[in-house]
Amino acid sequence: MDKFWELVESVLHFVIYKILHLKLSEEVWGKICQFVKFGVVGVSNTLISYAVYAVLVNLNWHYLLANVAGFVVSVINAYYWSDRYVFKAQEGEERVWWKAFLKTFISYAGTGLILNNILLVIWVDVAGIHEMLGPVINLFVTVPLNFLLNKYWAYRDKA
Repeated sequence: MDKFWELVESVLHFVIYKILHLKLSEEVWGKICQFVKFGVVGVSNTLISYAVYAVLVNLNWHYLLANVAGFVVSVINAYYWSDRYVFKAQEGEERVWWKAFLKTFISYAGTGLILNNILLVIWVDVAGIHEMLGPVINLFVTVPLNFLLNKYWAYRDKA
């Protein structure tokens, strides 16, 4: 999987330095790479969560229960990839895995479960938007909040 992340960074490097001709400090470059990696993990989380949600809704589960199930599966995925590739521990830094997982779960629960469900009820029950479109609209609110919570809280310190 390291080759995949190297490819992501190579493509990003090509776009920023060769196409856009930007000059960035190492610190800024690192932050951009981290955000892009978070985005890649986020896309996989979204696909996993939405797939679980869609399957369960089509199996006649209530849309809120289906959303919770998709959430739980996607948080496990998010923790795994974020811990290893996005916010990985620096040389000599040790994390207590369960504390980082708990913080990840809490940060995603706040935005990905509580806020997501509140917004889902608003879109589906109040605004009349189709239950399959609501989770997609929610991404514009929850993704930026998840990044900030994970970067500055879940993975900020030694857990």
